[in-house]
Amino acid sequence: MRALRVTEEVGDAAALDLASYIRPGAMVAWGQGCAEPLTLTEAPDLLGRGPLRVDVLFLALPPAGPDGTFGLGLAADYLAPLIGRAGAVIAEVNDQVPDVGCDHRLSRGEIDVLVRTSRPPAEYPPKPASDVDKAIAEHVAGLVPDGATVQVGIGSLPAVVLRHLHGHRDLGVHSGMITDEIAELIEAGVVTGARKSTDRGLVVTGLLLGSGALVKRAGVDKSIRLRDTRYTHDQAVLAAQHALVAVNSAIEVDLTGQANIEVAAGRYVGGTGGAADFLRGAARSQGGLPMLALPSTAGTASRIVARLNGPAGLARADAGVIVTEYGVADLRGLSLARRRERMIAIAHPDHRAALESAAGD
Repeated sequence: MRALRVTEEVGDAAALDLASYIRPGAMVAWGQGCAEPLTLTEAPDLLGRGPLRVDVLFLALPPAGPDGTFGLGLAADYLAPLIGRAGAVIAEVNDQVPDVGCDHRLSRGEIDVLVRTSRPPAEYPPKPASDVDKAIAEHVAGLVPDGATVQVGIGSLPAVVLRHLHGHRDLGVHSGMITDEIAELIEAGVVTGARKSTDRGLVVTGLLLGSGALVKRAGVDKSIRLRDTRYTHDQAVLAAQHALVAVNSAIEVDLTGQANIEVAAGRYVGGTGGAADFLRGAARSQGGLPMLALPSTAGTASRIVARLNGPAGLARADAGVIVTEYGVADLRGLSLARRRERMIAIAHPDHRAALESAAGD
């Protein structure tokens, strides 16, 4: 591994020799993931020390401000806690990345290698909604009270849910990520944060994941604030939110309420992320609502199952409200037998008989 100079600046990104910054013996995977069963709240400590300590931390930053420090651009997430703990920090300073409000700023001395670029940030454009998505979103929107604080997970379905909240008033946002739909709700005056019990008036997030419309909004809207996972996913912070409604999705949910959020058709498609953190936080929030929303089927296969086909990323002890296009199953405070009844009722009709038979085994 090469020795680093704090003042090093590379004028051409193509000339950066990444391999020279990685210690001998480090495990590097290209094109394939390595699954670690951890929540996002654990990521900073796990990646900041020990055998999985990050060798090279890549950051996409806006240009320095008047005081010479750098904002974190579009993501604080679990990245911010790794600054100063990673072996090296390589920053792409991009004049098209906005300086979104953030409590953490970097000095030039915290950056080992700086690469200057000018290009639009990567986009995550909205996807069209299916009729099933719209039916699920209508059920979810009907459960969200005015003045609630909303969290949404990644995926197309939570985005559709947000599009169905335009009739609401004074919503707040405290989420691990925000999308274009949040920017639209801010613009429409639906998201004001006026009733939030903490961070009143602010949209708190760890990551911005959307199109140029979201990036443009974040560059001028001082209500949007980046915080890292130590704050966005903290249980005490979440429990203190007013009526925290956590809307996440799952690959499949069994009849007792435990959910697989990692493996689809035998293929690993994602980690546990922050879903468990937010569901638990919403359950503790006064007036909160921990929710999983998913279509009842994937192709011809039921996503309401007697037994999971992958790991239980969400325990049945954390089960709250499950929503499909066929209705709402509130599992809170119910026995296992009552849970099975309610879950079968929101399964696709073609699969209910098989589920009832399996439930009796």
